[in-house]
Amino acid sequence: MAKRRKPSEDECLKLMRSRDAMTAEEGFDLLLCQADDHVERLMAEFEAETRGDMRGWLLELIGEARSELALDLLIREACLRDESRLSWAVRGLELLGTPAARQALYDLRTGKL
Repeated sequence: MAKRRKPSEDECLKLMRSRDAMTAEEGFDLLLCQADDHVERLMAEFEAETRGDMRGWLLELIGEARSELALDLLIREACLRDESRLSWAVRGLELLGTPAARQALYDLRTGKL
């Protein structure tokens, strides 16, 4: 059996933007497996994205990447307290688990942020 080629991040993002829900979910799942390899690109896509649903998915992927590069973005999004993305920002900070991420979570919970 031939080994299947790993789709590029561009291909995954294109799938995620599909109007077909199954195709969009497939793109998300494929990118989830490689999110840590593409965190900078995901962050750039997040900043440029205007669709709320895509911003939520991208933020989820960014959190799953567990990259310190995303710390400021995750904190900023958590501080906005936008219900559509707050849980993904907090989850990303929890997954990151660094001292700075834990401090940010504490500050969020105690109202310091």
